Amino acid sequence: MGACLNNEDLSRLTLETSTVDPWNSKHVHDSVHGNIYLDKTSVGVTHMVYPGAVHSRFEHSLGVYWLAGAAINMIKNLPGEDLGIDHFDIQTVKLAGLLHDVGHGPFSHVFEREFLPRVLNGCQWSHEEMSRKMIEHIADEHYIEIEREMLNKVEEMVVASKENAPSKSSKEKLFLYDIVANGRNGIDVDKFDYMVRDSRACRLGYEFQFPRLLENMRVIDDEICYRAKECLTVHKLFYMRADLHRTVYTHAKVKAIELMIVDALTKANDELQIAPSIQDPATYWKLDDTIIKTIETHPSPKLKESKDLIQRIRRRELYQFCNEFSVPKEKLEHFKTVTPQDIICSQKSCGVTIKEEDIVVANVKIDMTRGRNNPVDRRTRCLFSQDYETNDKFTIEDERISHLLPSGHQDMIVRVYSKKPELFAAVCEAFDNFQVKTYGKIIQVHATPEKKKHQR
Repeated sequence: MGACLNNEDLSRLTLETSTVDPWNSKHVHDSVHGNIYLDKTSVGVTHMVYPGAVHSRFEHSLGVYWLAGAAINMIKNLPGEDLGIDHFDIQTVKLAGLLHDVGHGPFSHVFEREFLPRVLNGCQWSHEEMSRKMIEHIADEHYIEIEREMLNKVEEMVVASKENAPSKSSKEKLFLYDIVANGRNGIDVDKFDYMVRDSRACRLGYEFQFPRLLENMRVIDDEICYRAKECLTVHKLFYMRADLHRTVYTHAKVKAIELMIVDALTKANDELQIAPSIQDPATYWKLDDTIIKTIETHPSPKLKESKDLIQRIRRRELYQFCNEFSVPKEKLEHFKTVTPQDIICSQKSCGVTIKEEDIVVANVKIDMTRGRNNPVDRRTRCLFSQDYETNDKFTIEDERISHLLPSGHQDMIVRVYSKKPELFAAVCEAFDNFQVKTYGKIIQVHATPEKKKHQR
């Protein structure tokens, strides 16, 4: 079922490298990591032994908490290393793992990347920055006694992967910031958990063995490095991430539902004041996926369009996927976002007129984690060492590893959807025309079945 991980081995790995006392800790049973032991001073979840048989963000947060503890204890217990890691450091890293996603809105990245920019005129809002505010709110609202220094570091670790992350308050033990949200090269326990958890939930059969990276890391010059023999494991991490995005997160029908949810939220925004809630953590924490049920049951007639869209989703009457193409590699650098207007301008007179509001264009970017750049090269500072006896660190060029590694590291996929079934054929034709006008030929791989064009 999903990733072929040996839970007994994983539990042994994390327990042997942890300072936690299982007899004096609370625990939950996790579908990926087995028993997760929670420090009584860190989490007040006294009644939750099984978070659930489904994959939830709560499960993921517990998994990142557990792996963050495993990672820092693995580093602490390396023979011959004296990095000064103390109880304060361990608790800080584990709390960052537990709280790293508390700022997510409804439907995760859809809320952040699709909905908010539409209603707030390109607002630069991030769930990481919201996590910082939520952490402050949680500590204040529930009178949690926590050292100010620890709270500051937890917040810094949560936003460490952001390009505009604030400078770190401490100049010591900077390697601690690589564990939960690694802004240096993207290798972190957040990815370890969600990739294995998602592939297992979707039964994809991926076999990414993150314990190999946990067991083969060390710190050199305040940076986490990996044994050179694990360079292919690192490559597999980034390849698997990209494949999950293509296969699961940006699947054509998944994207259709996301687009419909964004339209429903956008149409309901003024009436329900959804977007303004991001200004106040005391209001924001109440906003979750149940906003859809709120729209469905709300008595206001102003929500009719939103309700209709949600009902279409329930009945699987989705926006119809017309087709897609992958932007040629040589065109990626100067690619301009394709808009509905671009497609409309490509329609020919055929007795049907397509309007801008009748179609949706999704420009889907999929990369390894560093845009068009190779995630494992000297620019991204993915560092390796030969063994534990030397302190030399270095990067490894792809040609020294394998000639089968990818030469490109980013895809841009342009997809078009018709909101109205009766316009499907016309939109398909306009999309074909756009490709010919732009690239001199139709570059989509799959032809649209004729019978689908005639469906009403």
